[in-house]
Amino acid sequence: MKKILISIAAASALAAAAAPAAAQSYGAYDRGDNRHDRGGQHWDDRGGGRGGDRADMLKFRIDRAERNHQISRREAFRLREQVRLTERLSWRYRADGIVTRWERADLDRRFDSIRVQLRYERNDRDYGAGYGGYRR
Repeated sequence: MKKILISIAAASALAAAAAPAAAQSYGAYDRGDNRHDRGGQHWDDRGGGRGGDRADMLKFRIDRAERNHQISRREAFRLREQVRLTERLSWRYRADGIVTRWERADLDRRFDSIRVQLRYERNDRDYGAGYGGYRR
């Protein structure tokens, strides 16, 4: 009987020690404020947050599409301008230190729209000088 009670006590002590470690929060949620998006990252354009990551990724994809002659220079310029304007809007939203849920949704919608436009421009077969252009 003593062996069973000792093993139960040891198992419960082990479980009690593991529970706080399992409940520990990681990332931006442990700051205690409500300026977070779905991924648990802070909306910070240059500090590694999701807004800057999305803008940087879109710029990279636009550059790659232009370099591979999937979109024209004019299309790339227009898309880069939209990314730049959306970044500026995100900076304005962050000026007071808080990005509201509506502002976050607005930025998400704008970045998604640019992403969809890039996909459309890559597949519209309007990609260069003359008929057929540079497409391989």
